[in-house]
Amino acid sequence: MKRMHRLAVLLFVPLLVSSQPGCGGKTNGKSDGKEDEKLVVPVEVAEITTGDIAAHFTGTATIEAEEETEVVAKVGGIVEQLLVEEGQYVKAGDVLAKLDDEKIAFQLAQVKANLRKLESNYQRNMDLHAKKLISTEVFQQARFEYEYQQAAYELAELDLKYTAIRTPISGVVAERLIKVGNMILPNQSVFRVAGLNPLIAVLHIPERHLAKLRTGQRATLGVDAIKHEDFSGRIKRISPVVDPVTGTVKVTIETHDPSRRLRPGMFARLRIIHDVHENVMLAPKDAIISEDRISSVFVVRDSTAYRQEIELGYTNTIHVEVLAGLQPGDTIVTTGKGSLKDSCKVHIVTE
Repeated sequence: MKRMHRLAVLLFVPLLVSSQPGCGGKTNGKSDGKEDEKLVVPVEVAEITTGDIAAHFTGTATIEAEEETEVVAKVGGIVEQLLVEEGQYVKAGDVLAKLDDEKIAFQLAQVKANLRKLESNYQRNMDLHAKKLISTEVFQQARFEYEYQQAAYELAELDLKYTAIRTPISGVVAERLIKVGNMILPNQSVFRVAGLNPLIAVLHIPERHLAKLRTGQRATLGVDAIKHEDFSGRIKRISPVVDPVTGTVKVTIETHDPSRRLRPGMFARLRIIHDVHENVMLAPKDAIISEDRISSVFVVRDSTAYRQEIELGYTNTIHVEVLAGLQPGDTIVTTGKGSLKDSCKVHIVTE
């Protein structure tokens, strides 16, 4: 009884295998391919269009400020007032902080009093010298003392002016290094200001591509912090030397962002456009099948998908340039191609 049961199972298994349908092929069962003719694969399609496509270099870099400076105190003193905070936009010449100026103001008044005294003495000696009542040596000594004190007064006046700490560039306050009440010394860093217009990013491109680069070429920048939006830029400068260690050339990309959303330190993905093909055939990138360096697509005609080898040109994130194998207006499969074989019946799904 057991032997008969096993024999029945063995006879049934080949029957199951032979009855499985396959797209584009024939079965070995008595159905003679009728099941294959009923198999229809649902797919999404797109048409071959025409347009422009660009060739580009890609790379990643950190956005930097073209202008960045550490603001230093030109005189020493105690911080009396802070007028800006980190993240605040400032213009060149704006006051960032003020130092206690009481002592410097008294010193200026003292120097000014001395200056008036020496000025009066100088004027009197000038009259006496004109009347030849004093020697030229005495007159010149009075003049030198007056001029020296005048310079000392201007220097004291400048020190008083420097108690207001100003930024030399426009930009964002990237860092505040002092607090109210701190005692600071001359030439001590007190703020760091980074300019936001323009911003730059540096790429290192292989020297073999150097002939394709020139200043002014267009570029685009994308950052993770601002999704689905690219910022335009251009090549500002190209290094005249090649790095002998890496074999690359330093290329500086400049961008302007009036919205001030880009910030120094952001990680950017860059593309430098070095050539544009105009009015060419374009196919969706997700329709391309690549196997063994051969590119192909499924072309739909009369509800049947035919596999067609094609020749590709430039590629971007959405489209590929079709050099040969298709015509404008051809319909090709974009979704569902993994279930297809040549000459499969398909059903076009529309949203």
